[in-house]
Amino acid sequence: MNSGRPGMVNKFKEGGPFKGTSFSDLLAGLIYVLIAASVLVFILWPSITIIVKSVYYDGQFTLVEYIKLFTQNKQLLLNSIFVSVVSTVLAVAIGLFVALFISHSQNRGKRLTFAVLLLTMISPPFVSALSYIMLFGRRGIITYYLMGLTVNPYGWHGVVIMQALSHASLAALIILGVLRGIDKSLEQASLDLGADSLKTLLKISIPLAKPGVIAAALIAFIQSLADFGTPAIIGGNFSVLATEAYMNVIGMYNLPRAAAMGTLLMIPALLMFIIYRRTVENSKYFSLRVSTESPLKLSRGVNYSLALITISFISFQLIQYITILWGAFAKTWGVDFSFSLRHIQAVEASRLAAFGRSLEYALIAALVGTLLGMIIAYMIERKKFPGYRILDFLVTLPYMIPGPFLGIAYVLAFHNKPLILTGTAFIVVVNCIYRQLPISTRAGTAVLTQLNPETEYSARDLGASEITVFKDIILPSLKPAFLLGFVNTFTTTMTTIGAIIFLVVPGAEVATVQMFTTIKTGQIGVSTVLANMIILVTLAINLVFSYFILRSPKYGGSEKREGAYVPAIDGIK
Repeated sequence: MNSGRPGMVNKFKEGGPFKGTSFSDLLAGLIYVLIAASVLVFILWPSITIIVKSVYYDGQFTLVEYIKLFTQNKQLLLNSIFVSVVSTVLAVAIGLFVALFISHSQNRGKRLTFAVLLLTMISPPFVSALSYIMLFGRRGIITYYLMGLTVNPYGWHGVVIMQALSHASLAALIILGVLRGIDKSLEQASLDLGADSLKTLLKISIPLAKPGVIAAALIAFIQSLADFGTPAIIGGNFSVLATEAYMNVIGMYNLPRAAAMGTLLMIPALLMFIIYRRTVENSKYFSLRVSTESPLKLSRGVNYSLALITISFISFQLIQYITILWGAFAKTWGVDFSFSLRHIQAVEASRLAAFGRSLEYALIAALVGTLLGMIIAYMIERKKFPGYRILDFLVTLPYMIPGPFLGIAYVLAFHNKPLILTGTAFIVVVNCIYRQLPISTRAGTAVLTQLNPETEYSARDLGASEITVFKDIILPSLKPAFLLGFVNTFTTTMTTIGAIIFLVVPGAEVATVQMFTTIKTGQIGVSTVLANMIILVTLAINLVFSYFILRSPKYGGSEKREGAYVPAIDGIK
């Protein structure tokens, strides 16, 4: 009887050059090789290309573009780091307060708070900047109509505030996931030893949430570095590297300069990621376990403070979305607020086509990308072939680098032979797939580490092929990871712009690019219509998909399973 160890296969037909190997297992091996090769082509090759392009000009090695950036355009790098650091600190601080409000306070409104946090996850990238103009612009409701002020809202302060408020929701969700896993008996022991609730939060709860805080800071920092839309819309004369990189590709077609800017964007992001990994690995934490202890009871002062900050944040978020909804039906924003359908009627066929294109790209990227992530997770966690650690690193790489870097890299890597893809829909979809691949892969790996492989070994002993094992045993067990990967990839593809704005061509734009264009040209009403369309459709698809996959017997939805595992993705959105 076979031992069932990995690598053991059933007996196969005699003869042929592949004696002892079934056609099914050969096909599985070929799939693994092709997937590994695709990671090299669509992640490693573009990354190498952009770095090479930044230091080679006319076939010669040169650092002239970097010299220009550090002499003539040094302020761009300083601006990027400045707004990223400040907005990250603010975002994490707000996120921590909101997370503590949901996990520890005795106030009402926790469900509404959580729902608003989730709503912000499906919003287009320019909702905050658009609502900022509508609320605080020269004809804004708050500044002009309520306060009677005519102020200039554009500048670094607007960029920092909007980036911080935009990233605070994700920071809160990440930190909340860690706080909910803290052993409550540790907090209770602190109280029993004489510490008050504030000291317990500062000495026990927040230090235990350190992995979530650091992960939230990493993501907020990388997203701020990659954000060119907010500075382009409300930055005024304040420019950052991401904005200038976009102008050098789209406006001046100066690819060497854009490549150097993209590489500079990557360097602080990678440094931040290295700091994050080392800090987490070198830190000592209590093991988390399920506790029957009641939550920490906060003092009235701490409770009210958390409530005040959270209510202020959630209120502003709700005002943003009410403003966006109102803007779609206001006749002329800032002048005539009467009800009108003119902006909906002004959504031309080309913009509807762009919206349909976004939906099509998002569905394809979500289905293909999530399945690809599950297979790669299986390859890394179960097969452990030679070089699997390298594959794991390459799959994680898109998570560590800003979107504009990968967008410019794709332009440089695929506009010449042997693989000319620029200007096609394929390159946009592929970019979205591999940009979000780390999420699906990490989700799948997290689930597989919790599964006992003995069932897989038994299936092989009974004659099951590699494909059958994956299809009938592994994939159904990956239901939580598949759901997370699909929702994340679909939502991000519908709302992203950081990388794909470099890849779309006139006449083949997606909805977010159309929205960016309408905001830049001052078409506030039309841009709010597009924003509402993106939000509603993204929300609907996510809810429908989640409902069907969670209830489907094929994925275990009708079975009661103890110890159901919901993966934590190391702080990845």
